Amino acid sequence: ALNEHHKEFFHLSQEVQDDYMRDVAQVARAVEQAFSADKINYGAFGDNMPHVHFHIVPKQKDGPEWGTMFEMNPSGNKQLTKEEYQDIIDQIKSHL
Repeated sequence: ALNEHHKEFFHLSQEVQDDYMRDVAQVARAVEQAFSADKINYGAFGDNMPHVHFHIVPKQKDGPEWGTMFEMNPSGNKQLTKEEYQDIIDQIKSHL
């Protein structure tokens, strides 16, 4: 998420838009490498929480949502332990 509060991406200055999208691209590359993704999906929603943010979602061709839009709250959503979250964080950071 953008550290500043803005409702819409186009409300940002061109410089902030460019910097932000460069960050999104850098994180997407790290997520692709960390998860061996076949494709990265991006989501920019905000009806219920209007602020500038992107969801960066790795997808695999043999994965459950291949060929469809990713679900924000899928049924059977696995809850991770703090250690599992930290492992994912470390894996992504190693590719930044």
